[in-house]
Amino acid sequence: MKTDFKFSNLLGTVYRQGNLLFTPDGTCLLSPVGNRVSVFDLVQNTSYTLPFSHRTNIDRLDLSPRGNLLLTVDETGRAILTNFQRRIAIHHFSFKARVTSLKFSPSGRHFAVGVGRRLQIWQTPSTPGTETNGEIEFAPFVLHRDLAAHFDNVHTIEWSSDSRFLLTASKDLTARVWSLDPEDGFEPTTLAGHRQGVVGAYFNANQDTIYTVSQDGALFRWEYVTKKDPETDEDIAEARWRIVKKDFFLQNDAKVNCAAFHAASNLLVVGFSNGLFGLYDLPEFNMIHLLSVSQSNIDVVTINQSGEWLAMGSSKHGQLLVWEWQSESYILKQQGHLDSMNALVYSPDGQKIVTTAEDGKVKVWDVKSGFCIVTFTEHSSGVTACEFAKKGNVLFTASLDGSIRAWDLIRYRNFRTFTAPSRLSFSSLAVDPSGEVVCAGSPDSFDIHVWSVQTGQLLDQLSGHEGPVSSLAFAADGNHLVSGSWDRTVRIWSIFGRTQTSEPLQLMSDVLSVAFRADGKQVAASTLDGQLSFWNVNDAIQEGAVDGRRDVSGGRKVSDRQTAANAAGTKSFNRITYSADGSCILAAGNSKYICLYDVGTGSLIKKYTVSVNLSLDGTQEFLNSRNLTEAGPRALIDETGEASDKEDRIDRTLPGAKRGDAGARTTRPEVRVMSVDFSPTGRAFCAASTEGLLIYSLDTDFVFDPFDLDITITPSTILETLEAAKTASATNTVDDDNTFLKALIMAFRLNESKLMRAVYEAIPPQDIPHVVRSVPTVYLARLLRFVAHAADETPHLEFNLMWIESLFSCHGRYFKDNSGTFAPELRAVQRAVDDIRENLKRLTEKNLYDLNYLLSKPVLADKKPAATLLALTSGEAEDAEEQMDVADDGEGEWVGLE
Repeated sequence: MKTDFKFSNLLGTVYRQGNLLFTPDGTCLLSPVGNRVSVFDLVQNTSYTLPFSHRTNIDRLDLSPRGNLLLTVDETGRAILTNFQRRIAIHHFSFKARVTSLKFSPSGRHFAVGVGRRLQIWQTPSTPGTETNGEIEFAPFVLHRDLAAHFDNVHTIEWSSDSRFLLTASKDLTARVWSLDPEDGFEPTTLAGHRQGVVGAYFNANQDTIYTVSQDGALFRWEYVTKKDPETDEDIAEARWRIVKKDFFLQNDAKVNCAAFHAASNLLVVGFSNGLFGLYDLPEFNMIHLLSVSQSNIDVVTINQSGEWLAMGSSKHGQLLVWEWQSESYILKQQGHLDSMNALVYSPDGQKIVTTAEDGKVKVWDVKSGFCIVTFTEHSSGVTACEFAKKGNVLFTASLDGSIRAWDLIRYRNFRTFTAPSRLSFSSLAVDPSGEVVCAGSPDSFDIHVWSVQTGQLLDQLSGHEGPVSSLAFAADGNHLVSGSWDRTVRIWSIFGRTQTSEPLQLMSDVLSVAFRADGKQVAASTLDGQLSFWNVNDAIQEGAVDGRRDVSGGRKVSDRQTAANAAGTKSFNRITYSADGSCILAAGNSKYICLYDVGTGSLIKKYTVSVNLSLDGTQEFLNSRNLTEAGPRALIDETGEASDKEDRIDRTLPGAKRGDAGARTTRPEVRVMSVDFSPTGRAFCAASTEGLLIYSLDTDFVFDPFDLDITITPSTILETLEAAKTASATNTVDDDNTFLKALIMAFRLNESKLMRAVYEAIPPQDIPHVVRSVPTVYLARLLRFVAHAADETPHLEFNLMWIESLFSCHGRYFKDNSGTFAPELRAVQRAVDDIRENLKRLTEKNLYDLNYLLSKPVLADKKPAATLLALTSGEAEDAEEQMDVADDGEGEWVGLE
């Protein structure tokens, strides 16, 4: 089994804090999710997470106008410069203090950052290795100007369209106008007059007007005018920026949290602390919309370049919205779990992941797109476990509200609810593979409850455990049920046997999790002392054991008085699961590590680090003594009483609460892994952690092929070979040096998708079997994967199907003999063919209904009905109507077509 799993995507969390950002073309939205950046493609309806990560949560991010450089800054002022198109981190830099605002200039030559109350202007670094003025650039970040005039944090920075001037809004109740370089006759200007902090200041399109928005809901319009005497209309003061108009949003006690202005369309968007957002047309201050999108603060709002889409984020509920204000419709509406996730499970086809959490919600995530496709909210308390039936269309969930619910994932509804005779909270769940029986365990009762899925009746209560049942699992054949309990025993039950007897297996500590191997012959158990035990089901003999205490322990909390190696809370596995082939077992617990063990040898194969985010507790191995004060760790000292605003001084915390509370936490969130699960295909696994839903997958795409690439293979030579092959095909000449096969192999060696598609689509259909028959076996996997993607993405239906048919006709036996190697590619082809079949089925059904409808309509009996019907069926309805109007001279008779 391959074990080189790499982090591939982050689901379950769409927004944490910081600012949102549209790409220059307006099709993608960048959102900071903890210490990572997620990119949401709003046109293709997909999402992905950039591979780099910061050491703390990201505060600010911005893209250069060309869209090639991404600058992200975390809470400590550390920045990462990334090549956004290639997703490669170029340079790391530290601004020495927390950055409150960040903005690239429209020219792309500079970027400005607000470091506390200071404004710093830096030169935009060029790509490493390029020459600047004949010299190779050495320092990627060069400071251009450092300006200080504000008395508090800089909230926003805006550039003029010619990149000569800057406009800053600050918490010190003022906005200021700066110049990039010293200019004759220009002095930095202060715009004062607001009574609360300024959250935004903007130039209009002509740069002759400035708009400023403050927290108390005031909008000031500034113009560069002279002061005139109202009686004589003469100038009595020199020209300067003056307030010419004052408007107010009038939202009662709600404050303005954020604002954004689109200069080209004079559109102002304002987000309020009560969850409302308003759209206003300036300079007339006409309100276009006033809508509620959240029950809590709107923390950030931004507009794309065309001014059509608005993006809003709410950190308290983890909401991310993209709204098209002209059509009043949602482009994107996503929200993560409010509280920590408890359990997750892959669907049997590996295309969906179901997560459950303390907030009582059940969410279904699409693996391919990365979006939540449905949310179930029927549970009234935390959902603790979830399992699929074998066919994958029925989902079962267990909750602390005392119910087990069955969900139909085709119609997206709850069709069955199971309850116990007395009020119990359920914490573990197992479903018979046939989907006929569901079992659940409770921390309040020591019995295992068994229900019939068909009737919903309680069939039996299995007694035998002397402590709460912590985990349940069914064997793949459905003959045995295994249960683990805090009474330090694992019991194997024969549910469908004549006698409900169980075989107790005695362990040395409380059992936390149990799992069945795919063949049903072995069961694994994880205990509180960090041991993994493997038992033979038929003989009830222990086959092996793994001591995982030293492997899983790691990470130290800021309040710990002992080292990470001696911390007791991280030395056990809360959840274990077998791989698809049963050769490995994946284990995770209250630690930053996920461990992968080989079952046969009991050896540790690999450790995966969940997070390096220092904003979470338990990620550091060694604590920094500089963060320790006389009052205790600096991170746990409550400094809210020192805040200047009354809202920030109010203490809404619940002491000691870590999850499930409506108030803020008094302690920092801890890095934990609540659940892990392998994909049925064995090519990926997912983990529910404090950061969100992490997906690790095997990298199946070939990025570089060094052993098969030489200096003669370039884009130009590939195109030349392709043209020569076209000429030879047109003239029916045979040239072994210039064939379509050679051009195709050269394109695969270079591995440029555009070139591969150009060569692929240029091959004539009659030559496809000849090309496929001669393809070397080393390129078959790549070709099969490429054809599957082409069938999924391109409109050439028959052409792609001809390639698939030729591949299986010529190399079908080779694929069958090496089915394990080609499994991902074969599944991709199967998925593409299924999609084509479904689309064709829908299309033919629609055409059949259209034809039946047209045949049931009356036509003129003696005025060419066949021609009229032919025109209608070919889609030329308007021409047919005109023909009918001309033919209808009052002599025809209407009849129905039989």
